[in-house]
Amino acid sequence: MRNDAELLDHILSHIDNGTTDLGDEIWYEPVENYSSQARFDSERRLMRRLPIPFCPVAALPEPGSYVARNSAGVPIVVVRDLDGTIRAFRNACRHRGMQLAEGSGYTKLFRCTYHGWAYRLDGQLEYVPHDHGFPNLDKDNNGLVPVHAVNIQSGLVFITQDQPVGPGALESLPDLLSDDQVLFDSDEHEDNINWKLTAEGTLEGYHIKPTHPESFFPYGYDNLNVIELQGPNSRVCFPFRRIEKLRDAPRENLSLDRMVTLVNRIFPFASVTRLAQHYNVSLAEPESPTRTRYFSYKLTLPIPDGGAPTEEILARAKKDAAFLSDTGNKEDAKVVSDIQAAIGSGANTHYQFGRFESAIGHLHRNLARYLAQLNEIEHSPSVPGI
Repeated sequence: MRNDAELLDHILSHIDNGTTDLGDEIWYEPVENYSSQARFDSERRLMRRLPIPFCPVAALPEPGSYVARNSAGVPIVVVRDLDGTIRAFRNACRHRGMQLAEGSGYTKLFRCTYHGWAYRLDGQLEYVPHDHGFPNLDKDNNGLVPVHAVNIQSGLVFITQDQPVGPGALESLPDLLSDDQVLFDSDEHEDNINWKLTAEGTLEGYHIKPTHPESFFPYGYDNLNVIELQGPNSRVCFPFRRIEKLRDAPRENLSLDRMVTLVNRIFPFASVTRLAQHYNVSLAEPESPTRTRYFSYKLTLPIPDGGAPTEEILARAKKDAAFLSDTGNKEDAKVVSDIQAAIGSGANTHYQFGRFESAIGHLHRNLARYLAQLNEIEHSPSVPGI
């Protein structure tokens, strides 16, 4: 992946020559893959067997901090325990399966609101009311059930629910978030769209002028992107016009903060976007072929010398986030909603992603590769005795 000085020179070359990064081939994606229940079910099974970003580490700032939500249709709770270790469990009481946590917050114990069973932050069963009614209960073997693996990388918490089929996003994950960034807002919403439509809209600048003529285009370029592929992940750079002020800037210790938008696609459902004044982490939870829930976390830019963000830093970050929400996000939402409405029209059997849209083809290519691996595993004959 290019450093900021290399990225600047590559962008300036594109500006001077009226060019952009080009892929090697066109990708044809069957339209059926956006509406098929069978395809959706396969994608969901795959996501239980890959490392999936669940939340930023910044969402768990202290022992007792937790985030609870569904991941690939399974209720999961992630918590920072008393020793500072981040753990992930299936969000279900071992008595009758009641979910123990909802949303995000802080707790000293996970207590079931059905019968009162209580669990420590490390998952150990701590308390059973009237435990004489369960004379043979082994508390050591009735704690919360952990997921297969938890990985902390690039400021994100990844969970792998079941035996993985491969490394997924962890194969070539770049540095993304740092310890000196502060979470200042989060939200969730649901859209009646297939998750892939939203992902595609963030991975190319071919649409900037016609879709965003008064929001993004006046500040940026039409169809000028730098695309870098990292394992199944990708990074797409959208430069601002003001980057030309850096033509004669010294390249040593150069920073492109506030000069570009960098969209990091974390395979397959997540993105970490570096914007002018803040970072946005978007995590998708596909709920059906035509419905997706999104979780968004907004963080400050890295704060010099660490410490708490000043009122000025927070004000700039919030203004930047509000601009994005009020303009570009609404315009993109209208596009994907209209595409979703036309999926069943019969007009297209495939969508074609051209050489300007190579990051989209890369996403679909890797998704197809992993689905093929999953299918091979699921249909391979079992070995006796294993």
